[in-house]
Parts: sequence; C-alpha cells; structure tokens
Amino acid sequence: MLYRKMPGSQRPLSILGFGCMRLPTVGGLIDEQLTAAMLRYAIDHGVNHVDTAWSYHDGQSEPVVGRILRDGYRGKVNLATKLPAWLVHSRADAEKFLTEQLKRLQTDHLEYYLVHAIGKDEWERLEREASIRSFLDDIVADGRAGAIGFSSHDLCSGMKQVVDGYDWDFCQIQYNYLDETYQAGSEGLAYAAAKGLGVVVMEPLRGGTLTREVPGMRDVCAGAPPRRSAAEWALRWVWNRADVTVVLSGMSSMAHVEENVRVAEAGLPCSLSRAELEVYEKLNTLYRSRMKVDCTTCAYCMPCPSGVSIPECFACYNAAFMFDDRAHAQLVYGFRARNDRGASACNECGTCEEHCPQRIPIAEKLKEVAAFFGK
Repeated sequence: MLYRKMPGSQRPLSILGFGCMRLPTVGGLIDEQLTAAMLRYAIDHGVNHVDTAWSYHDGQSEPVVGRILRDGYRGKVNLATKLPAWLVHSRADAEKFLTEQLKRLQTDHLEYYLVHAIGKDEWERLEREASIRSFLDDIVADGRAGAIGFSSHDLCSGMKQVVDGYDWDFCQIQYNYLDETYQAGSEGLAYAAAKGLGVVVMEPLRGGTLTREVPGMRDVCAGAPPRRSAAEWALRWVWNRADVTVVLSGMSSMAHVEENVRVAEAGLPCSLSRAELEVYEKLNTLYRSRMKVDCTTCAYCMPCPSGVSIPECFACYNAAFMFDDRAHAQLVYGFRARNDRGASACNECGTCEEHCPQRIPIAEKLKEVAAFFGK
C-alpha cells in the first residue's frame, strides 16, 4: 500500500480509502458478514481510511461500520463520517447528529469530520441557522473531531466559495477522467490544493460505470504497453495527480477489494506516460459517445414518492447503449419495473431533481427510459 499525507499533517493516509456507500446487500440490508470480511481484508492490507455518512444505506452504514471496527480494528484506521447538512437547522441539530454518529460508530472521536454535500448557498444557510463555524471549531477543540472538511457536488464557482468560507483541512469532490470539467473538476481541485487543503476524491469509477468495458475499449487500450482492467485505468488516472491525497472506492464485493488493493500498489503520482494519458483522452470520448444519462447511481434522488427506482432505470438505459446489449438491459429493467413501478410511474413532482448532485433533468430522462423500454 502507498501512503500520502494531508497538508499540515504528519499522519500517513493510504491512497485507497474504503467508501461505505455501496456495501453488499441482501434483501435491502447490508450483508454484514461479507462487509466485515471485505473491510478487514482491506485494513489488513494497508487501507487506513474509512469513509461513511449518516445517510448511507438509509442509515445502516455507520452502525455496521462501528460493529466491524471492534476487536482492535478501530485503532488501525482514520475514520471519517459526515454531518447531514440538509437536516441541520440549528446548533442543537448539529450537536444531536454528531452525538448519535459517535454512538453508532462506537467511538468517542473521529479523525475526519465533513459537512456533507454542500455548496455556497447551503454553507451560508448553515452559518445563519446553526452557527456552523463555531460548532466545527468547538468539536475540534474538545477532541471529538480531528480534521474538518466538506464534500461538495456544487459547480466549481460555488465550491470555491465554500473553500474560502472556513479554515478547512480538506475537501471531498467527485473526480474521474470523465469529470475533469464537471462540478469542481480539475480547476476546483487545483484551487483547493493551492489553498492548502487535502483533497479526497469520490466517484473515481463513476458509480461503477468506468469498471465495465464498452465496445471499442480494447482497441483504444491496445496501443498502451500495460495490460490493465477498466477499473485500474480509472484509478491510476486519479492517483497520477500529486495533489490528490486519498481516493475513495465504493467497493461492494471481495473481488473489488482485492483488485483495488492490488492496483493501489502502483498508484504513484506523475507515473503515467504521455502515451497512456492519450489513451484516457480516447476513453473519455468513447464513453461519452455511448452514455444516454449522466448518472453515477449515487441514489441521492431516492426514495421516489412514486416508487420509481430512478438510478436503476438510468443504469439499464445506459447499459443498453454503452454495452450494445438491449436484450439483457430489457430483462433487468423488466425485473426492476415490476408492479408498474418503472420509469412511466413518474408523476414529475420534481422532488428527485432538487437532490440530484449531477443536476440531471430526471423527469425528462425518465420519459426517454419509458419510451425505450415500453413502460
């Protein structure tokens, strides 16, 4: 495992962080036995940064992580979780959530605490309603939190204003070779790093999209000397930047963990050749030419009041075009859309669009999905 350090800190952080948003599930519940095996394997092989949040897996993630980190594993990791900003309307709310999160995670402190999914407007609201700056100062002073950061899906301009709004230690942004100019993008990343912030990257595989080979990918990669999986190409691209501290991977199987740990052994900064970087440019063009909806399956749009499984609808729609497999996509979609809860059940209430970090016109795109699949 390779390690990097946050600016201003001597604590080594594994370049691969374990993201706990896409853990394996059975019947809608986290498969705790498998998750424990995965997380402990990762830790035993050098991963020392674990990232979760209040809302992940409908509130299941933090308690599961807390139980898994017992028996000595808590002391081996830097633990990060996030204040659910959208639920905070007072200083008392912020205190309540942190107290409960510490209880869920079975710890008395967090190495890293983030304000979750904020942009300029949300940050300003939190200061007016919850005196958020003094709250963050106080929890560092009393030892409940170490480094303070924020995660953001805002546009670059809004993200920069958040960077300037507090003496942050780090930020967490979406970044991958399809998203160089999307949300914070390369410009926002460089801005934060220049201000002395550590940078934690989420969605390096774009919700799994970049782990699957699309038709034509092997031809594009054939000219590059190394033989790599699609996931390895994606992760190596992010690690190539020296100003990235940690890359979070939302691993959902043991195979994912084993591959990611192996790939992390080669994640040195500035290690990609010019010929390899040209491959990424071609891959970017190839993927974008086949995608129908710019969805990362983060599920912030859920639950849908009408019962539509929005991320799965878009995943099936994209899969049909990206992988030239309409028959399989139709089969999967038919299973997901049973009981008349496919894309056509959308009543255009707009609730989902208010929460989508990718700013997708969801109602409009669901109409396309319904027309394509027939329901």
